[in-house]
Amino acid sequence: MTNLVNLQDVSLAYGPLVLLDEVSLGVDEGERIGVVGRNGGGKSTMISVLAGRTEPDSGRVVHNRGLRVGFLHQRDDFPDSTVGEFVLGDRAEHEWAGDARIRDILRGLLGGWDLNTPMSGLSGGERRRSGLARLLVDDHDLIILDEPTNHLDIEGIAWLAEHLRGRPEALVVVTHDRWFLDAVTTRTWEVGRGTVERYEGGYAAYVLAKAERDRQAAAEEDRRQNLMRKELAWLRRGAPARTSKPKFRIEAANQLIANEPPPRDSVELVRFASSRLGKTVIDLKNVSVAIPDRTLLDELTWQLGPGDRVGLVGVNGAGKSTLLKILAEERAPDSGSVRTGRTVKLAHLSQNVVELDPTARPLQAVMDVREHITIGKRDYTASQMLEKFGFRGERQWTPIGDLSGGERRRLQLLRLLMDEPNVLLLDEPTNDLDIETLTELEDLLDGWPGSLVLVSHDRYFLERITDRVLALMGDGTLAFLPGGVDEYLERREAGAGEVTVPLGASETAVQEPAAAPAVSQAERRAAQKEMQRVERRMDKIAKREERLHELMAAAAEDYTRLAELDAEAKTLASEKEELEMVWLEQAELIGD
Repeated sequence: MTNLVNLQDVSLAYGPLVLLDEVSLGVDEGERIGVVGRNGGGKSTMISVLAGRTEPDSGRVVHNRGLRVGFLHQRDDFPDSTVGEFVLGDRAEHEWAGDARIRDILRGLLGGWDLNTPMSGLSGGERRRSGLARLLVDDHDLIILDEPTNHLDIEGIAWLAEHLRGRPEALVVVTHDRWFLDAVTTRTWEVGRGTVERYEGGYAAYVLAKAERDRQAAAEEDRRQNLMRKELAWLRRGAPARTSKPKFRIEAANQLIANEPPPRDSVELVRFASSRLGKTVIDLKNVSVAIPDRTLLDELTWQLGPGDRVGLVGVNGAGKSTLLKILAEERAPDSGSVRTGRTVKLAHLSQNVVELDPTARPLQAVMDVREHITIGKRDYTASQMLEKFGFRGERQWTPIGDLSGGERRRLQLLRLLMDEPNVLLLDEPTNDLDIETLTELEDLLDGWPGSLVLVSHDRYFLERITDRVLALMGDGTLAFLPGGVDEYLERREAGAGEVTVPLGASETAVQEPAAAPAVSQAERRAAQKEMQRVERRMDKIAKREERLHELMAAAAEDYTRLAELDAEAKTLASEKEELEMVWLEQAELIGD
């Protein structure tokens, strides 16, 4: 295997901050490396050194002769030209139009764009997409990407992952998108404290190796260990698409999570949420919203119930942020009604961050809201919560005006949580959060008793935090997707955006079709009853599976007993798969 680039004893510091301390590493032909670490820990600096864009203070950076490096920087400059000239260069139209790969890149990243549009007329996100398209159009030996998923929606991220998997070049990518890391990388570098720790495998393998290392680490690492184990437990017990193709040793993973409870006790949280919220949270009835060129919501009827944790997906411009504003009563619908429960205490994190006093300090800004908070069964001080959100030590006393945009957004989110709302509306809360802060936020939300609606392009965070996925399909309807994000992508690919499926028991049907129903009311009730029966049986199977994990851990030395328990576990897994099919069939029947 050909070596492409080597760092030999490389060091680099900015004043007293040492980002790289005698780091030695290399990238070989065809390698796919994901780079993770805290914000400000040196990830972008390290890949800039790797690309030859930044000179180290000491050490050597050796590139293979004639190495072609494609580098997507977070702060690239853009020329005064049209989109077509910038992305396609001097290629003749027949040349790029006849190239299937280039057509796929234009469709995946710039679909529906006028290539004659001036670059100067684009938004920052649109320029970023143009820069990524330009890089992918060319051929390279090594592609280095710094946060390539920023400004991409879920569909765009899925397309980019599939595209990169089909390219032969070596890849080094910095991203906080954990789903994307697992989809495209086979090695992980963790950058921090001047060092680069290397792990085999993608993000899931990194979580396992990190958990194993932390288990053997000193006592001060206990908090981090618990978070890693919790996340690993979710990875192993999560969506079938993830667990059916594990990238790490299943035996070691099962041993680590044998005594780890599920991330959250949904029954307990719903019970607690109901006591705080009552039966009515937010009810939408026949709500319609239109903008000059299209209808965003068309006579939408939907109920957000106590304890519901909903992920909301849809193409850009489908109306996700508008729906959150209607739920928050920040915008009135054109027609229809919004009814909010009397006990609702709502917090809405929008994409527009309200500026705080630049002379104030983060700790003061949080204590102005509340000095202590109880989440689930745990109590936290304002300072402890700031630590969880990445404000450590003197950073809690840094003037807000000196914080980065990402830090100010984190602070706004923390202030919302400190006010102890019982309904959370979150519009892209993961922007500018590093992976460590994301796991802290997930841990907090696991014990948060209330109703939650989340809009996020971060597929991992969305699947981790929510229990159901709804989609605005671009035709004014809201669809419940039993198959989650995978089903959404399949529908979009198949052009089945007009199809709607009624919600389950905890979420009222969202869109009544104009035509007469294809099934009778009796058949509909029977299907709903069958779905409820299946759900009860699946709950029992889940509890038995948890018990089986405990029994298997206790019978580690009794191979006969282990075989019996394993056989039962496989039988339950098979039954669960059949039940899922039955549930989907009944849901499809109701939707006909």
